[in-house]
Amino acid sequence: MKRVLITGGAGFLGSHLCDKFLSKGYHVTCMDNLITGSVENIAHHIGNQNFHFIQHDVTEYMYIQGELDYLLHFASPASPIDYLKVPIQTLKVGSLGTHKALGLAKAKGARFLLASTSEVYGDPLIHPQREDYWGNVNPIGVRGVYDEAKRFAEAITMAYHRYHNVETRIVRIFNTYGTRMRVEDGRAIPAFVSQALRGEPMTVFGDGSQTRSVCYVDDLVEGIYRLLLSDCTDPVNIGNPDELTMLELAQEIKQLTNTTSEIIFKELPLDDPKVRQPDIAKAKELLDWTPSVQRKEGLLKTISYFAQKLNISFD
Repeated sequence: MKRVLITGGAGFLGSHLCDKFLSKGYHVTCMDNLITGSVENIAHHIGNQNFHFIQHDVTEYMYIQGELDYLLHFASPASPIDYLKVPIQTLKVGSLGTHKALGLAKAKGARFLLASTSEVYGDPLIHPQREDYWGNVNPIGVRGVYDEAKRFAEAITMAYHRYHNVETRIVRIFNTYGTRMRVEDGRAIPAFVSQALRGEPMTVFGDGSQTRSVCYVDDLVEGIYRLLLSDCTDPVNIGNPDELTMLELAQEIKQLTNTTSEIIFKELPLDDPKVRQPDIAKAKELLDWTPSVQRKEGLLKTISYFAQKLNISFD
């Protein structure tokens, strides 16, 4: 039985990865310090002999017994509302945490996959964003604690690959949504959905013309799984290239929830990217991957999940 360690495994993406690998017959060790993750996300695996949870801060010394085939490093705050609250911890998990995780992968001879982000492109000057674009990031801006942590994580991952011959993979994750996102996550879809379900004003920042390309979590996890098992050592974008404005997204969610909420506008946050759209040509060619979940289908599943969390009726 193959063994995989997933750091940040009790978080939104990490918990879905735990599901994926258990369904494929792996033994899964989930490691999380629960700053933004939740035991509730993995509670359905408690008692499974092929699942093991370790509460641990990956910026400290990491160790697990026995052999290890794969290590997926997903530990990090990922929402602006989170990494602005814990900026030092965000920088530490991207630097020290990645260093510790790579050291463990090297010691075990495990293949390492880094969860990077489209935020390495910053406020991009090319559109859509290809993997060969170096980005336009403000290193001293408020978002720099996350952006630069991930850029450093990519650099040290490639250094371990080149210098220590560690097998590495890097996924650049674009905006993703789905079940197990936190109600107070702060990102657009959780905010719009929770506001709409509660009948509160739906907050759009700026004039709503900034764009995002949102991918349902099941599609993302499948892309990550394929990348891990591929031979591609360069970064690969995984996301849905179906681009829309934030105002359009708010209007879609307003319609799907049948809410009476009004849409209001607030000042755009500092360094908020104006556009975001992945070029997924590499994923198509190398992984035979494209997203398959239509946005309406994914949003309805997400809305149902949030309605249950909020104890609000939704059909």
